[in-house]
Amino acid sequence: MNGNGKLDLGILSHIDPSALHYQEWLSVGMVLKDQGYTASQWDAWSQRDSGRYKAGECYRKWDGFHGSSNPVTAATIVQLAKEQGWMPQSGADAYELEWDAVIGSKDEKVIIDRNWIEGVEVVEPDEWDPIGQLVTYLETLFEAGENVGYVTESWEKDGKYLPSKGAWDRTAGELIQALAGCKGDIGAVIGDIKPEVGAWIRFNPLDGKGVKNENVTDYRYALVESDDTDVDRQHAIIKALELPAACLVHSGGKSLHAIVKIEAATYEEYRKRVDYLYNVCSKNGLKIDSQNRNPSRLSRMPGVMRNGRKQFLVGVNTGRGSWAEWYEWIEGVNDDLPEPEALASVWDKLPDLSPPLIAGVLRQGHKMLLAGPSKAGKSYALIELCIAIAEGRKWLDWICAQGKAMYVNLELDRASCLHRFKDVYGALGWDPANLANIDIWNLRGKAVPMDRLAPKLIRRAQKKNYIAIVIDPIYKVITGDENSADQMANFCNQFDRVCAELGAAVIYCHHHSKGQQGGKRSMDRASGSGVFARDPDTLLDLIELDLTEDIIKQQQNNAVCKAAMALLEEHGKAGEVSQDDACSQRAVLEACKRLLDPNTLQTFARAIDGIRDAAALRSAWRIDGTLREFPKFAPVDVWFDYPIHRTDAAGALKDAEAEGEGPAWKRAIKRRKPKESKAAERKRAVEVAYEACGIEGEITVEAIAEYMGVTTKTVKNRIKEHGGFEIDGNVVGKKKTS
Repeated sequence: MNGNGKLDLGILSHIDPSALHYQEWLSVGMVLKDQGYTASQWDAWSQRDSGRYKAGECYRKWDGFHGSSNPVTAATIVQLAKEQGWMPQSGADAYELEWDAVIGSKDEKVIIDRNWIEGVEVVEPDEWDPIGQLVTYLETLFEAGENVGYVTESWEKDGKYLPSKGAWDRTAGELIQALAGCKGDIGAVIGDIKPEVGAWIRFNPLDGKGVKNENVTDYRYALVESDDTDVDRQHAIIKALELPAACLVHSGGKSLHAIVKIEAATYEEYRKRVDYLYNVCSKNGLKIDSQNRNPSRLSRMPGVMRNGRKQFLVGVNTGRGSWAEWYEWIEGVNDDLPEPEALASVWDKLPDLSPPLIAGVLRQGHKMLLAGPSKAGKSYALIELCIAIAEGRKWLDWICAQGKAMYVNLELDRASCLHRFKDVYGALGWDPANLANIDIWNLRGKAVPMDRLAPKLIRRAQKKNYIAIVIDPIYKVITGDENSADQMANFCNQFDRVCAELGAAVIYCHHHSKGQQGGKRSMDRASGSGVFARDPDTLLDLIELDLTEDIIKQQQNNAVCKAAMALLEEHGKAGEVSQDDACSQRAVLEACKRLLDPNTLQTFARAIDGIRDAAALRSAWRIDGTLREFPKFAPVDVWFDYPIHRTDAAGALKDAEAEGEGPAWKRAIKRRKPKESKAAERKRAVEVAYEACGIEGEITVEAIAEYMGVTTKTVKNRIKEHGGFEIDGNVVGKKKTS
């Protein structure tokens, strides 16, 4: 693109119109008109294709271009130029990427530079031996007992000759034997041939029952043919690509027919290999008619005349020896991989390690996975991490480097996400001094698979100098089946791509598999393939801790003490409470009664139950780490005190066991309530029933039994156990106290 956003017309110099399909040629015209250029400029470029250029055609087509709801864009011309070997440069030759453009290395399937390819002349045989030509073809492609399909008869439609179904009932051995004894009369063996039409032959063996795909007995070969490039250039590209051609035949027209070794075991494998073959050919300048894909396809028969020109063998068994050998060569010839380096050459001058992003846990430019169940507050933990990086402060138990972070929000609506960040800042009690260090990319409802998201993310982040990219959550962008190791390896490779392009750490979260996790290793808890746990440089795993009654009561005590001391601080009375009393719920409440005015005390008293309830609802978590770059750290216990996580500085959780840890009998004991708890529960039930039945007047044993849903005998036993009630006849009443 030039400075005003318009396509630079100079890019057309890198596109040879003779190498384009008709539709591609039309697309160039559409783009030029859309970009404000003239028909004469399209016409001048089109004249480079002297073989197909027709004066005035560009002007007639131009008037028919009226725009579209899905127009062809300038990216089409850029892509055509790149397919013919053009590489964008920096500076004056730079161009603006389209919205969906892919950033990455050059295409590894491009083997040759089409701007420098020179044609290789196709030479006709000095002596014309039709019988020898056909026999060589048959001997090269077929076993003696295999049926061969061929066509000598044709029919005319709109001035074009088309082949009939032909014959398929003779074997290669029978044809070779007949040709050897025909005294040069090839027509006596295969039938008379119209000299202006020529003849055809099928290159894969048949079952002798027909000529459809299902009649093919061995998926041995595929046809590579191109009518869009001159024959010498086709020859040069075929040779440069080292196509494993069993036979290379001049069609007697404007193309070569390469009978390429496919060697597929099944039709499905044949289709995949042909798609791969055609893709490589197309990217290297050999445009192939898609109709040639069928294994039962006809090709031109060598050894016959066609409209005064010979159909002849150019060569047999050229290029690589087999499909497997050619495939390995294509994959390896331009893989863009670095060469091995000698350790001795760097031993005394080792490269610097990437600086830590999270001290002792993660380096910049590396990958981290945070795994845990849905109720662990993983999203809040990642928001806390973004804020810690932005402010250069501690995240949980670890110091973070300061820098810019991008939070990719895939799950929350925009308003909810923004409010979460403000809520977390408030709960942490931090001054938002470095908000400019946090960018949020809201993609709820717009997420695409990670292999498509990665280039878009890279394009947006390339000049922002992020040191961390947080993606939350990844299930929204998973490409493929999360239980498939190869598909998940490809998915995780996208994170490597982002790290490599941006130099930023990629941090993402994933959910646990179903069931209790306490008895598993941290690497085995994440849902799906084990690739998830083994791919990142750092795995942090959260598992919930079982809380005992004592731990919960301790947290309630601490919460009340903290709230009371905050209130006393607010009224300037905190200095009158000793450090020991500040940690005792009873003592600190006594201090409140002594030091606060009645109205303030009454308001606080009403809030205490809520403070206790909130403390009882906190969940506790243990963070375990699997690290590639650092020594393993001791597990870190944290409280999830909505909306933030706090480390367990007091050590209240050090003896707590993870959910599901320990043998089954031990877990059963944990679930069983102590006897005192059940007795207290029965007492409360009696008291509630007594108060409820008292609304109607006299309280009888029968009324309490009906309310509780038990027998009168059970009621009498419960009242006796309670000790605070008595039965007079059938009436229940409270015992009188002296």
